Amino acid sequence: MNLIKIMFVVLAISFSAFASVVGYQYFTHENHNHDSLYDTNVPGQTYNYSGQTRTYYIASDEVQWNYAPTGINQITGVPLKDDKIASVYTISGKDRIGSTYIKCLYREYSDSTFTTQKTLGAKWEHLGMLGPVIHAEVGDVIKVVFKNNCSIPTSMHPHGVLYDKASEGAPYNDGVPDSDKPGESILPGNNFTYIWKVPERAGPGPHDPSSIVWMYHSHVDEVSDSYAGLEGPIIITRHGEANPDGTPKGVDREFVTMFSVMNENNSPYIDKNIQMFTQSPSSVNKDDDEFQESNLMHSINGYVYGNLPGLKMKANTHVRWYVVDVGTEVDLHTPHWHGETLLMNGMRTDMVELLPMSMKVLDMYPDNVGTWLFHCHVNDHLTAGMLSMFTVE
Repeated sequence: MNLIKIMFVVLAISFSAFASVVGYQYFTHENHNHDSLYDTNVPGQTYNYSGQTRTYYIASDEVQWNYAPTGINQITGVPLKDDKIASVYTISGKDRIGSTYIKCLYREYSDSTFTTQKTLGAKWEHLGMLGPVIHAEVGDVIKVVFKNNCSIPTSMHPHGVLYDKASEGAPYNDGVPDSDKPGESILPGNNFTYIWKVPERAGPGPHDPSSIVWMYHSHVDEVSDSYAGLEGPIIITRHGEANPDGTPKGVDREFVTMFSVMNENNSPYIDKNIQMFTQSPSSVNKDDDEFQESNLMHSINGYVYGNLPGLKMKANTHVRWYVVDVGTEVDLHTPHWHGETLLMNGMRTDMVELLPMSMKVLDMYPDNVGTWLFHCHVNDHLTAGMLSMFTVE
């Protein structure tokens, strides 16, 4: 046993040293010059961005968000007020907020005037709390014209794609003057245009499907911003495998689902929510354990207890699922699809493991007509409402 432990430690140290060297080489290579763009297949070669410039008009908007708009536990058919457990999280009272909260969410508009919000339509209504999908193909440039309509400073920080300090959207002590990174914190009422590039290393790898998912989110106060609801997906398709709108060819339906225990106690709007939605705000003790538990919204795309709409697909089609996770140490999730199986990296499964800020892609070829459960398989999470349903027609 001692010999095995020693061998394990040696292997771990060896791997750590190797990873450190590789990580150092990658870090110094990528940060030698913020304006140098590299193709990972040809080290040191400038990447040629020959694709489109895709422009999105996105605002952060303050809204009243209802986690359970039907008032019913759609999994059991029981009204939430009559459900002993569900009512803990969804029914307002003297010192309880209920299911509706003020949120700050990303929303897409038709142009830079930010007067007309785009409608999601049936295809994307399942996004719920999530911001709009940003689609792009390897070789493209993403341009996001952003406006902050919320009462708190916000930003847009992307994962995966390439950006300079001006468009990183994340304030921290990096030695760069604030004047050189204006996108790190956008004050209420202000605008900023982010420029993100999509080199080869931002797209699918050799063993990935034709498209992969990244996230964008506000990074001014990363923890409270995430609980305000400021998250959205970026989907990057391999070069030559995208439709004109950036969606992957040969994929009939795309779904993006975010599993998260939204801790409304840590939202920047907690005091406003208490004032607006409790019956006796002065009686609320924010340190009370039961009050805090009532504000842990175990949600999928901002919905609980089967209230998530729009997960509908046709049988015998190619359906791609992008599943993501946002949160803290309690956000260890195991999404499980009933009635169907999926492929991930060539392996067959009906369940996938998620860690906070992990992003995974699975392909489904549904052949089992009906309405099926889709939920987190962590017992505490499903009991608290992290359940939905999808329909194969």
